Amino acid sequence: MVARIIGVRLEVDGSGMRPMLSRFDEGAHFDALESNRAAQPTPVETAAPPPPVDRHPEAFWPAYRGATRTGHYDHNIRTDWPDDGLPRLWQQPIGGGYASFAVAEGRLFTIEQRRDSEVVAAYDPDSGVELWSQHWTERFQETMGGDGPRATPTWDNGRLFALGASGELQSLAADTGRQLWRTNILADAGAGNLTWAMSASPLVVDNQVIVLPGGKDGRSVVAYDADTGAVLWSTLDDVAGYTAPMLVELAGVRQILVVTAARAAGLRVEDGTLLWDYPWIVSNVPNMAQPIVVGSDRVFLSASYGQGSAMVEVSRTGTELSAREVWRTNRMKNKFSSSVLHDGHIYGLDESILACLDVETGELVWKGGRYGYGQLLLADGHLVVLTERGDLVLVRATPDGHDEVASFAALDGKTWNVPTIADGRLFVRNTTEMAAFNISP
Repeated sequence: MVARIIGVRLEVDGSGMRPMLSRFDEGAHFDALESNRAAQPTPVETAAPPPPVDRHPEAFWPAYRGATRTGHYDHNIRTDWPDDGLPRLWQQPIGGGYASFAVAEGRLFTIEQRRDSEVVAAYDPDSGVELWSQHWTERFQETMGGDGPRATPTWDNGRLFALGASGELQSLAADTGRQLWRTNILADAGAGNLTWAMSASPLVVDNQVIVLPGGKDGRSVVAYDADTGAVLWSTLDDVAGYTAPMLVELAGVRQILVVTAARAAGLRVEDGTLLWDYPWIVSNVPNMAQPIVVGSDRVFLSASYGQGSAMVEVSRTGTELSAREVWRTNRMKNKFSSSVLHDGHIYGLDESILACLDVETGELVWKGGRYGYGQLLLADGHLVVLTERGDLVLVRATPDGHDEVASFAALDGKTWNVPTIADGRLFVRNTTEMAAFNISP
């Protein structure tokens, strides 16, 4: 729940029961944001001469939870954090919403709510200077979840694909923000919005933009042509989930992995043909947590609301694929966050407490550390946790027990946004502010 009374914002945490109180005046916040952007040097001033764009893989984080959507940063980070926290490179106001950042070609991208507009913005990762913005009139509001867009933009081949809370999908030139094409995925699919809005970040594969509007009559999952916005194919009749589609390989078959409100399923990349499915229904609320591919043929699923987690094995007989349950447990109930896999163990927030599961058996190895309904990434054998209250915490990813290395206050207020790491920098945001930290070794 979100209530605003004379400069105070009363919210509830991810449990839906505990209050979180912060000082907040919406009008003053947007005034400060606009003043901040107006005072920044213009892109022309900051781009002469233009620096060469660093294209090494470490500098890219092109989509939600990284290129593979696994939440892994596959490079070294600084693990001896100072007592007063990592060096803060910059911090400034931002619009509302729960999207994360994508990073590519020397730009930092996100989508945010500014007054009555959804705004896609590109920032300079080094300074936080806004390079361009593109907006459209839309304001999604929901009492429990709050205002604004949820889905992280996806970068691919010089283009940015941004999805708004009410289904607006735009393809933008990543260097200028110029609109290339637009559509509304809910209108196209004849679907109503979800309670907490469109949240599944677009997946771009083989020049197709895959989204989950949740329409009936075979329009639950839809692929658009990345160049033109034309519909290429659609499939399934399921209500949408909040989980982003992923490109994976299971049982030797390249496929799109989706988790709808009804099931986990593998779809043929070329035309969306259903390859296999496994029922995965959460009481009252569609799925939110990202699945994890384990080895060559297994998928880990997790959900809150009393669900727990399961391991599913996908096998191939001739040209047919099928799925079977390997184990199931009431442990590791991911709610808004998603788990990560490291050395045979799954680490994640079981409701609001960090936990470790044995990937082979599903048995609980340890549980400890109350971080609220925050988010986490895996980097250099450690968990980088952004807590619900805006603290950054470093925890060793080890089955030996909960081992917190360091922590410090990074952001003020409720924080449900997934952090981003690229080129030795850690980027975080919530509904009111954004910041960058030096996490290079």
